[in-house]
Formats: sequence, C-alpha cells, structure tokens
Amino acid sequence: MIKNRRRPLRGIFTGRSLCPHARVAGVERSFLPGLELAGLFYAEIVAPIVEKALAGVPYSAALIGWGSEVQGFDTQRSTDHAWGPRMQLFLGSEDSAARARELDALLDRELPREFRGYPVRFAFPSDALARHWVHVTDLPAFFTEHLGVDPAAGLPLTAWLTVPAQVLRELTGGVVFHDGLGLLEPYRRHLTWYPDDVWRYVLACQWMRLSQEEPFVGRCGEVGDDLGSAVVAARQVRDLMRLCLLMDRVYPPYSKWLGTAFAALPSAGVLTPHLAGALSARGWQEREQHLSPAYQIAAELHNDLGLTEALDVTVRYFHDRPFLVLDAYRFTDALVSTISDPAIRALPPVGAIDQYVDSTDLTGGTYAEVRRRYIAGPPLGG
Repeated sequence: MIKNRRRPLRGIFTGRSLCPHARVAGVERSFLPGLELAGLFYAEIVAPIVEKALAGVPYSAALIGWGSEVQGFDTQRSTDHAWGPRMQLFLGSEDSAARARELDALLDRELPREFRGYPVRFAFPSDALARHWVHVTDLPAFFTEHLGVDPAAGLPLTAWLTVPAQVLRELTGGVVFHDGLGLLEPYRRHLTWYPDDVWRYVLACQWMRLSQEEPFVGRCGEVGDDLGSAVVAARQVRDLMRLCLLMDRVYPPYSKWLGTAFAALPSAGVLTPHLAGALSARGWQEREQHLSPAYQIAAELHNDLGLTEALDVTVRYFHDRPFLVLDAYRFTDALVSTISDPAIRALPPVGAIDQYVDSTDLTGGTYAEVRRRYIAGPPLGG
C-alpha cells in the first residue's frame, strides 16, 4: 500500500527546470527512484560501514517518513531540491545515546561524495549546511516524536484520533532494509490500519462531512452564487476521494498527492469522469448531474464492504427542495450503530484530526506536541 507525507517546502524551490545534479558530464541522467537509490546505497555503502563499526550492536535501517520518494510518488522534478541517497539508521535508546554522535561522524568521514551520480551531502532547507542524510536516531524516540506516544504497547484511542492520516502514511510507507532491533517492523504492522471500531467511526464521520454540504451545490447556484456552488462541489469531490481511500483501507495523503493516491484505487476508473465533470461543470444543475452518480457509486462501495446492512443508494430530493442528495447521514448512522466500543460510539461525528483540522502546522509529521497543545486548548489569559 502506498502512503505518504512530505514536509511543506519552505524557501527551497530553485525555480530551475532541471536540478544541478540531473546531468553527468553534460548528459542528462535517467531518473532513479528514491527508494531504489536508497536501497542500493544501503547495501553497497552504508551496511559495510555500519556493521563494522557496530560490531554486533543491533540496529535497523529504513527509508520512511517525509518525502515523495517514500510513497513512490517521486519523479525527475523531485530531484531539484533535498535530493540524494538518504535513510534512517535506528538504534535502541541506550545505544543511540552512547553511539549516535560517534557513528554520525564516522559516516561523515567515510561516505563518498556521490553515489550513482547523486550528491551524498546536500542542504535541506537550502540555507542550511550540506550534510549526509544517513540519519542516526533512537527508534522509540523517532516514533514517539511523530505519534506523541511510543507505539510499543499499542496506540490508545486518543492517539489514533489525533495522529493525522498523513503521518500514518509516513511511518508505514517506504521500505525497511534491515531490522536487527526487531522493533521497526512490529511498529509498522501495528500502524498499518485503524482498529476496526476506529475505522468505522472515521468512515461515519467522512459520510457526515458529505451529508452536511450535499444540498449546498444547488442552493448556492439557485441564488446566483455560481462560484460558491463550484467551491462546495470541489469540497464534495475532495471528500468523496478521501472517503473512497478510507473505504479501501488507504490512508489519505495531503493535497499534493490526494489525486495520485486516489487514481490507484480500483474505483477510480468509474468515479473519475463524474468527479472531473463536477469540477468542470458550468452550472449547479450540471454539477448535480455528475455528483449524483458519484454519490451512488460511493454508496455501492459502502454496501460492498458489508460493514452495515445494505442501504438504499439512490439519490432523492432534499426535503421539498429541488436538489438531489444521497442523505449521506444515513451511512453515518448505520456505521455508528455497528461500533462495539461504547466510548467510540458516544463520540460526536467529528472524526480524526485531519477530518476537522486543515492546517499543515498541525498535521505535519513531527508536530505531535503542537497537536497535543492545540487539543488541550490554548492558555488564554483573562
């Protein structure tokens, strides 16, 4: 399963169509995907250095976390900033405290300047000093930094609902080259997908998002607000895409890669013409003509999951108004009724954090502490 999260880029786009490392001896080089590059770098360069230096001390190595290459979404364009062979080198907490600084210095001395034509040391962000990107770090601390808790004992409900889907993509994406610690793969397996009751709750809340704005495409258009109608339609399209990813057990990525991840779904072929039609439509009636079958297809996908009793998938008028809707709240109600955990069943239909927060500064990979403070409430004075 493909998953993702790249940190927002601040001040590092060069404006050039080809990065300075995209040519070797004046000849344009064929693109080598980042995961493949990292795998070769580990096997040929990093592993021999590390295994000799650690002399039996267990470690794990992977490329996970931020970056389009972690998700397999990288292209030649990705090489125009922060690009080269990179990975995480994980140690246990005690070994990290005792050896990380020394091992980092050793790697800096022994790693080559380039590998397969790519620089081994590069700056990120662009105003920082160039360094190698074999990041030596404490494994439990790395996951705790992203999740807010150590996943060794399993994530509590609060973590499942406050860790953005994008972060879960980061931690379960990419590839593990070696897991001598025996912890990295279990961590990742635990995070592969939501527990069943949490999944049902998140799905229910996604249906509620659709329900809350279904009639507004027509209502905005009826009063002459075609721009507002188009904005609502675009929001519905985005939420339908996220819903389909969630139904297919794929963590939805952030906006840059949402369409790419959606396009890989089995349902994308039949849904994409309707979603694209709703976005390109020139009036609310035309938008409705595309959204109505899209709602019905999503409803059929829900029924195929067998999570609830089969529900009617036909659209109907919104009360006595001439706007066709699915009444998507019916799917919310049906899903909530199947949740076995009373604490989850009693939650308001708001959802996980990225279903009600649309802020990069809250949903970024290493912002767990920011999320904790946000949820706790700001310390406002009188």
